Amino acid sequence: MRTTLSSLLLLIAPLSVAVGTDARADNLVIWTPVKVSDRSYKATMGFRLPMAWETSAGADIGLASTRSGALVPDSEQAALWGRISKVGVTPAARVEQAASVRVDTLRATASLMLSRSRSWIFSDSLDMQTTRSVNVSYDPVDTRQTSVTTSQALKLIQPWTGTSVSAGANFNNVSSAFTSSLVVSQNIVPNLDLTATVNDPGSADRSGNIRLNYNITW
Repeated sequence: MRTTLSSLLLLIAPLSVAVGTDARADNLVIWTPVKVSDRSYKATMGFRLPMAWETSAGADIGLASTRSGALVPDSEQAALWGRISKVGVTPAARVEQAASVRVDTLRATASLMLSRSRSWIFSDSLDMQTTRSVNVSYDPVDTRQTSVTTSQALKLIQPWTGTSVSAGANFNNVSSAFTSSLVVSQNIVPNLDLTATVNDPGSADRSGNIRLNYNITW
């Protein structure tokens, strides 16, 4: 099966270079081949269904090769995925609920993600956003068991100044690890953000970093 998959990926990889980074027959078909680097390729393919709950499903495949053209060991990717989501919008709020599943067919790992986020106008000068998620994953090689990670986050946004403050927390049942973070972000000019992050601010092992992000879309 691995030989057949490798042959299929080798056929798709040159096609991804010719087609480009985003090609779709219509808005119901997902076909996104990407040349990740000089010798690695990835393609996402699938379909969408226009329903009350937007439904999509498909597969991710990829590979990497050496200069001689031989496949890099364990570089193959072959994962099946599916997602359903629903977005509700009112003049003052936006609510999104989603569920997604992913199965790695080569490594026998699987994950299920349930999430809900809500954004709304809290006051004349402040917006608020909450996010909750549960991630159930199974890895027969590393953990050899099912792990559950729960996450919650709260974000306050000052839209007029481009300032936001967010706090998040995660808990994993396997490691019994509780982690938290505090993030302050400031928009300096359009497309340029300054972000300061403190991980586990209440712990003696807390750490932090400062980043300057510049985004360009074309």
